[in-house]
Amino acid sequence: MTTVGGSDGMALDDPARDDPASDGDQFDAAAAELLSVAPREFIPARTRRAGDADPGLAARIRTVRKPTVAAWAVNLISHDATFREALDLSAALREAQDDLDAAELARLGGRRRALVAALARRATDLAAEAGVALAPAARDEVERTINAAIVDAVAGAIVASGRLVRTLEAGSVESGDLADRVAGSIPGVQEVAPPARDDLAERRARRVAEKERREAQRAASDARRALTRAEERGASARERADRLHDRAEELRRDLARVMADAESADATVDELDREVGDARAALAAAERKVAAAGDGDQ
Repeated sequence: MTTVGGSDGMALDDPARDDPASDGDQFDAAAAELLSVAPREFIPARTRRAGDADPGLAARIRTVRKPTVAAWAVNLISHDATFREALDLSAALREAQDDLDAAELARLGGRRRALVAALARRATDLAAEAGVALAPAARDEVERTINAAIVDAVAGAIVASGRLVRTLEAGSVESGDLADRVAGSIPGVQEVAPPARDDLAERRARRVAEKERREAQRAASDARRALTRAEERGASARERADRLHDRAEELRRDLARVMADAESADATVDELDREVGDARAALAAAERKVAAAGDGDQ
């Protein structure tokens, strides 16, 4: 086989060059590479990349338009590991919608908003590292595009390709409009592989287990609070009972003392009653003697 070298060192009669699918893949890869280059370096980078390619691919590379700053920032985040979490959340949101799980949708909605904000901050940081400061309007476009990638499977596939030229918005991903927003092939719904049934069942089982775990945690928390309240009431009741027992003991001692005093008083009364009786008897005897003495004088 004749192997006449091209400017990029590839054999010009390489069978891969006659494969349209291979050409498309090469162009997609070249576009993704260029669209992650800082905007100020885009045109020189495109010129160099076209100069290194064979004529057919070079002509297509020269058609790649410079991305908006917001689209470029989204392309940066599409290569970041944190973006995979957004795609996982997108699948979970669709599952919750399919299941009509309102509680799960509400929970995932809060997580989506937090993740969109975090990814937008990450894109801002990546842009700053490349020497580009995102204006507030550009940051808003980044947030809307990331949100679209989470709530729409097609938008998610497009953002994941890293070939945005213009940003996206949720609900506005129309096939006729995508050619102006994406360089190269346009990922479609058919290219977003549905999750395997076993994997889907496993994720749903994990979601059910997570829901049960949260419910168990809430029940345990409620039980701990109820136990604390019961212990506090029990301690208060014990303290009051102890005070009452102490008071009862004091009263028992007082009662015993009073009863002893009463018995002593009763004994004194009995003794005095006897003395009164004796005095009365003595008085009567004396009065009889006086009377008898008076009768004798007469």
